[in-house]
Amino acid sequence: MTTEVFQGDDPGRFTGAKLALLTGDKVISILRDDRPDIEYPAFWDLPGGGREGDETPVDCVLRETHEELGLRLEEEALIWRRAFVSTNDPTAAGWFFAAHITPDQVGRIRLGNEGQRWRQMGVAQFLRLSDAVPYLQGRLRFYLDDIEQGG
Repeated sequence: MTTEVFQGDDPGRFTGAKLALLTGDKVISILRDDRPDIEYPAFWDLPGGGREGDETPVDCVLRETHEELGLRLEEEALIWRRAFVSTNDPTAAGWFFAAHITPDQVGRIRLGNEGQRWRQMGVAQFLRLSDAVPYLQGRLRFYLDDIEQGG
């Protein structure tokens, strides 16, 4: 389903990218706006969003992280990446990344113009929330399982 690894011919054909920003056993999450015209209104989300123009998955996730949280990360900060089947288009990829950030970087987070607020919460808590974007919970679990297995 939404945690299905993308098997298509072109992982460069993608709809968007999301990022698990981790510090220790915590993850940065954004409470989505509460509007009827968006998917998962008022759900806890991870930074990221839709592709613009011909940007790469890395460009997309770094741009979105800066727009949403004010953090400028370098590509080297992205420690894990995987293309999953997009939730918007089953013939395209939806990229998921993970990065570790420092407490100093957490202190520099400033919410952009999307979302109601941001929060640093335990990874286990995010995975248990009934009001978190479900496919992102699945992708975060996939990442955790993969690194536990040495991936």
